[in-house]
Amino acid sequence: MARNTITRSMHDLGLAAWFGGTVANAVALNPAAAQAGTSDRAGAVANVGWDRWTPVNAAAIGTHLLGSVGQLVGNVGRLQAQKGVGSMTLVKTALTTVALGATAYSRVLGRKVSEKTDVPAASGTEPAPATPDDVAGAQRQLAILQWAVPALTGALVVVSSFAGEQQRAFEVKRSRRRRRGWASRGPRVG
Repeated sequence: MARNTITRSMHDLGLAAWFGGTVANAVALNPAAAQAGTSDRAGAVANVGWDRWTPVNAAAIGTHLLGSVGQLVGNVGRLQAQKGVGSMTLVKTALTTVALGATAYSRVLGRKVSEKTDVPAASGTEPAPATPDDVAGAQRQLAILQWAVPALTGALVVVSSFAGEQQRAFEVKRSRRRRRGWASRGPRVG
């Protein structure tokens, strides 16, 4: 097997930033916005933080996706030959697609909230009593998505760890032995 250090690094660093940034913003930024002094300032503070994070997050996601494609190209032989790699790749692709969708929808909602910087809010994802209904609805959805995105990207970290385990020499040899054993026996009939 050839080494794919650059694409693996892109995959892992991009995913780490995507996961870690969304966790940090959910744990720290959104609740901290409530400390802005007034409900009029809470939404503005959260918006500034999220607007600053968005280009970094986009770069992280792009880096992750480029690394993922590089890993897929670099491991096409394993994908075709090693048992379990194909199904792991399908799971990983599905998780990535759902995480991208959740992230994109979060950004759409975030823009709706961010466009109205003077709207009162209790925190980054919690409306105040005076928050307009459309912004309050977006904030309620963001309150869920702020945890859904890290859950999905965290699941990607776990699947990626499993993929790394599949590349251990023992796993590759075991897969080859199984294939040779089946090929020498031929297909079973009856």
